[in-house]
Amino acid sequence: MAEAAGAAPAALRVRGLSVTPPGAARPVLDGVDLDVPAGQRVLLAGPSGAGKSTLLRALAGVLEEGPGGEPVATGEVLVAGEPTRPGAAGLLLQDPQDAVVAATAGRDTAFGPENLALPREQVWERVARAHAAARFTAGRGREVATLSGGERQRLALAGVLALQPGVLLLDEPTSMLDAPTAEAVRAAVLRAAAGRTLVVVDHDLAGWAGHVDRVVLLGRDGRVAADGPPGRVLVPGAGEGELWLPGAPEPEPAAVPAGLLAPRLPVTGDVLRGAGLGLVRRRRGLRPPAPATVLTGVDVDVPAGRVTPLVGVSGSGKSSLLGVLAGLTRPTAGELRACGALAGGVRPQPWRWRSRELAARTGWVPQTPEHAFVRTTARAEAAATATALGLPAAHADALLELLGLAHRARVDPFRLSGGEQRRLALVGALAASPAVLLADEPSVGQDRRTWSVVAGLLRAAARDGAAVVVSSHDERLVRVVDPGGDGAVRLHAGRRVAAAVPAAVPAAAGRAS
Repeated sequence: MAEAAGAAPAALRVRGLSVTPPGAARPVLDGVDLDVPAGQRVLLAGPSGAGKSTLLRALAGVLEEGPGGEPVATGEVLVAGEPTRPGAAGLLLQDPQDAVVAATAGRDTAFGPENLALPREQVWERVARAHAAARFTAGRGREVATLSGGERQRLALAGVLALQPGVLLLDEPTSMLDAPTAEAVRAAVLRAAAGRTLVVVDHDLAGWAGHVDRVVLLGRDGRVAADGPPGRVLVPGAGEGELWLPGAPEPEPAAVPAGLLAPRLPVTGDVLRGAGLGLVRRRRGLRPPAPATVLTGVDVDVPAGRVTPLVGVSGSGKSSLLGVLAGLTRPTAGELRACGALAGGVRPQPWRWRSRELAARTGWVPQTPEHAFVRTTARAEAAATATALGLPAAHADALLELLGLAHRARVDPFRLSGGEQRRLALVGALAASPAVLLADEPSVGQDRRTWSVVAGLLRAAARDGAAVVVSSHDERLVRVVDPGGDGAVRLHAGRRVAAAVPAAVPAAAGRAS
């Protein structure tokens, strides 16, 4: 049976859209007017926190309400001439975890087509094509919980593509991918967008500029600052130095006052030593899947006073190794030991430390920052660990100011943009002056200015004596934090390797980052 064609492209119309999240001092979007003809490709650009994700959610009809059910938005949003509603467009969320609806990759992607009441054979045809288009190679039987962040991002994209919507709204579809995979996924998106209306948010302006009809630039005031062809909008000076403009020189790390990030527990030499580290994930259930080997025989030393980058293609084991080093995951093979002052008064294996012992020694910035949020305002979240340890909150206030979050201090952390959430998680980790800082993809979703501050803080923490470990696909960040290029731990398929492995070589089944 021939499969039914996807939905026809639809025009988008926005009039007077203003959105003010609860606790915000000013609107995130302020009186936005926008018209997108059916079938047009639009790149939505702007600094971190300018309201790009909020505008996509408004177009998709999924804006949240206030705590009492009151609307947070005013104005009009139309899709194909009708008020928008959930399902009117295919929306890829900035956090791929928010899109997970099933335990296995195949069932997750099939969810949308099944809700369209398509015949079974068409459902699985769409799943297969969507996985191929999104470069998702882990297999439809793979458990979603074992996927890396980059793999989940590709799976979430597949879920949107499988719906074949007339409007594609994509929020940072390549942000957690290595460069070759990002290029392949971008090409797949453009193929899938043929004959559809596309609005994409991405800080990688150079990657999209040659493939879109138009760039809409939002300013920090939540208004449209520029609108037109890429060559007319993406010019020197656009975005006041905050945009990743094509051809612009790489930004320098921001200067951070000496001693600001000095650890409360002074450490020297190697603070962590891992020998033969292995990790096998086993899941329980009536029909438990086969164990997944994530790390195999990894040797790693973490010295104080420098940054140790963890690098490798998506699914290579970076996040898993970072979790082991942080004491959050017990290795199933090999041994990890704390050394010197870091081991003083506690057992030498970090995975055996109590929560307070971990918090007093390590700062953790997870790849999905909102999973670690425990307070209802950004300021309280920034100071949460420090407060629990009996430390003053003034340090957190200084870091909020440095990272451009002071004006968002009263906002619920879950209502911040993805880039703001990552910066808030970094503040919370640094505010307690840890001896070891472990950050997972801390530069994702940052504009040039906030990227500069993130990079500056990572370097300053090492300069002030902390041991810093960073997992990242961001080649710019790796070059800046490890300028000699000799400190990186390179992973492929869960093993430490001496040289880079091409991203075109898929990670082995059962591996996860």
